[in-house]
Amino acid sequence: MNPAPTGESAEPKRSRFARTPTEYAVHLLIEGGHREEVRFPTIQEFQKWYSGELMPKAASTDFITVPIKNIQGEYMVLRPSSVLGIRVEPVFSSSVERY
Repeated sequence: MNPAPTGESAEPKRSRFARTPTEYAVHLLIEGGHREEVRFPTIQEFQKWYSGELMPKAASTDFITVPIKNIQGEYMVLRPSSVLGIRVEPVFSSSVERY
């Protein structure tokens, strides 16, 4: 690959119309075929929960709390050992909800 010409950055150009996600939908794929969706306001909030709560207890069969910030008076607990996969999806305010 040729180096960038003088005066030009080697970084890829970002669109001036780049969007910023308003929140992140985290899809938890749980043992037995169950799926749960939890929303986090920022990717950093998800990473904090993931690295601070889920990963340290990954093999544990004890319950941990999953934060549900958008719903008052409701909470969810799960066993970290039962989480088989996680999908993180950025959600944009202009996104159309699919039902």
